Amino acid sequence: MRTSRKAATLITVVALGIGLTATGCSGSGGRSAEEKPAQGGAGAAAGTPRMKIAMVTHSGEGDTFWDIVQSGAKQAAAKDNAEFLYSANKEGKEQAQLVQAAIDQKVDGLIVTLAKPEAVKDVVAKAVKAGIPVVTINSGAQFSKEIGALGHIGQDEQVAGEAVGDELDARGRKKALCVIHEQGNVSLEERCAGVRKTFGGEVENLNVEGTDMPAATSSIEAKLQAGRDIDAVVTLGAPFAAASVKAKEGSGSTAEVDTFDLNAEVVKRLKAREVGFAVDQQPYLQGYLAVDELWLNRTNGNVVGGGKPVLTGPAIVTAKDVPQLEKYTARGTR
Repeated sequence: MRTSRKAATLITVVALGIGLTATGCSGSGGRSAEEKPAQGGAGAAAGTPRMKIAMVTHSGEGDTFWDIVQSGAKQAAAKDNAEFLYSANKEGKEQAQLVQAAIDQKVDGLIVTLAKPEAVKDVVAKAVKAGIPVVTINSGAQFSKEIGALGHIGQDEQVAGEAVGDELDARGRKKALCVIHEQGNVSLEERCAGVRKTFGGEVENLNVEGTDMPAATSSIEAKLQAGRDIDAVVTLGAPFAAASVKAKEGSGSTAEVDTFDLNAEVVKRLKAREVGFAVDQQPYLQGYLAVDELWLNRTNGNVVGGGKPVLTGPAIVTAKDVPQLEKYTARGTR
């Protein structure tokens, strides 16, 4: 696993923090945190006052990435004696309404994504004004400070895209298709822009309907049939890697399929060498650290990262990383 230099230090620090926290909460003296499956309710909860934390994201239906984010958040919430509430909508207007619902419930902390910043930033700022601490995760880091959030946890999408561009160059690719599965999502656009910045070849964007996988597969297949010079397909979410492999087979293309994000299916396809590499932004960390930051802020006045973004990626993973990744994806933490 190769991690970008800009992210490496912070990932190491926060990972060590999680390891120390998990060890401290264990009274068994038996298996280490590395050996124990991460799951909500494991170990004793903190002796701090009960708190209610809401997470509102832009996830569409069936996006396994957010299952992993929730896995981390639930584990931290169980440890921190917190009630965890989750809601999501891929449409900005509806996501804003969910944030308002969290405000109305008088939550003690709010975790929110800013994929559609113009649609949600006003209501998030309203939460801050109401005295609800906010942590942003995953997307829209550049908007986090202006709305008054404690900080942002995620990967720098531009840097992640640049890492992909470098990797494509190292693999000798000449023309890449960057598949955007949600139009208007600033993070996805940043990823493709980053690829374009460092890749020595040509990059062409393709917008597909991410909530209709058969239609997305057909669109990718048609593009590969029309563009025989495309030798790399870069998808921006793990579920679309499998769709691209299917589209590649249907079109007779020889393009390499690569993807942002990781799940058990991507690991299986890395092992079969149907996917060349994946970019892991460690979503489990995003959920876990966001809950922990809100708990630490309430109980000890801490602000993780001094208000600056805490990076959880990018890390490039390939077939050689599969043996380690298989056990983690099986338990839903990678």
